[in-house]
Amino acid sequence: MTTAILGRPNSRGKIIAAAVELAKEVGPGHVSLDAVAHRAGVSKGGLLYNFPSKKKLLEAIVAYHLDKFENGLLEKTEMKQGKPDSVIAACVELYETDCREGLPPASGFLTALVENPDLLLPVRQFSRRLVDKIRCNASDECSALVVFLALEGLRCLSLLDIDVLTEEERYLVVGKLHDMARQG
Repeated sequence: MTTAILGRPNSRGKIIAAAVELAKEVGPGHVSLDAVAHRAGVSKGGLLYNFPSKKKLLEAIVAYHLDKFENGLLEKTEMKQGKPDSVIAACVELYETDCREGLPPASGFLTALVENPDLLLPVRQFSRRLVDKIRCNASDECSALVVFLALEGLRCLSLLDIDVLTEEERYLVVGKLHDMARQG
């Protein structure tokens, strides 16, 4: 099961997938190298061979989440063939897909941040590049940025486990974000 998340059945991929799953189950502050090794079905030595420190494992978790989002974004924007507002529309679609599939928030981010706040740097850099892509592709930059901020807020509510929206309310908000992304 864990290798299906990353699509590659090597020990490095199994370890990252196990760490991501574990963070979702037990919470970001309770992820240990021993628990990750056990979940991945590798020895602690095997884990340390692939990730010589917990920091390296956490860096890989952050990279996994960023790569997953970027790959989804690329796939969605390629289908729209560079049309105006295709980047922000793809962001809304990715959020909607995560909600529809009941995917839990990217708890691996919290795991990494609890252990090492410096790991926010790649997230900031990624977000900056994403905002630049959104702005370059937007017919109305301000509306696109509002949609981006609303999506980030929705993700943070879920990530921090403080989401108070009902499914119906979330559906209304996502529908409005779709409208805003299409209208530019």
